[in-house]
Amino acid sequence: MNELELLSDRILQEARKRDRLIVAIAGPPGSGKSTLAEKLVNRLNDGEVPEPSVVFPMDGFHLPNEVLIERNLLPRKGSPPTFDTDGFFRTLKDIRDHRRDVPIPVYDRTASASIIDAGVISLHHRIVVTEGNYLLLDEEPWPVLRPLFDLTVFLRVEPDVLEERLIRRWTDRGAEYAAARDRALSNDMPNARLVAENSVPADLTLGNG
Repeated sequence: MNELELLSDRILQEARKRDRLIVAIAGPPGSGKSTLAEKLVNRLNDGEVPEPSVVFPMDGFHLPNEVLIERNLLPRKGSPPTFDTDGFFRTLKDIRDHRRDVPIPVYDRTASASIIDAGVISLHHRIVVTEGNYLLLDEEPWPVLRPLFDLTVFLRVEPDVLEERLIRRWTDRGAEYAAARDRALSNDMPNARLVAENSVPADLTLGNG
């Protein structure tokens, strides 16, 4: 049985105990959080006994570029202070309360901007898989999120593998190799080290750590 099957089985066990289950997938940038979350939700939705599931990405809570420019944070976009943590917490709490459909912002990578209310977590979604770099970060204000999670997962990847993936992420978006490497090493890799060294232990750790 592979990691995806083991994780989905564990989630289904936990889902039997409550009306709504919130699963948090954390890990450094480039560790595969979005890919895992998508595969996991597809597996849960398409199982023999489907469980209505949905992905809730933290990326929708990037602060607008205009705000980052005002705060001299644009070169550090993707680092902890460049997210609307309060907005993410309020939205996650609404999802946790499970009283209504909850609109969510979705990040458009082409436009490098979040689109307000572009998605929705519906009442019928019993399993919500949220994913983001800093969900388990043990630095203020991030610990306020943890009581809202029912099951936590951390993806661990070797630094050299992360570096290669992060450079490729930027070259795939049209950057020259030198510029992609500079961006990865000046911002992405420091963020990756922060996550790897300062996140609290998860219920489950996956990867090659």
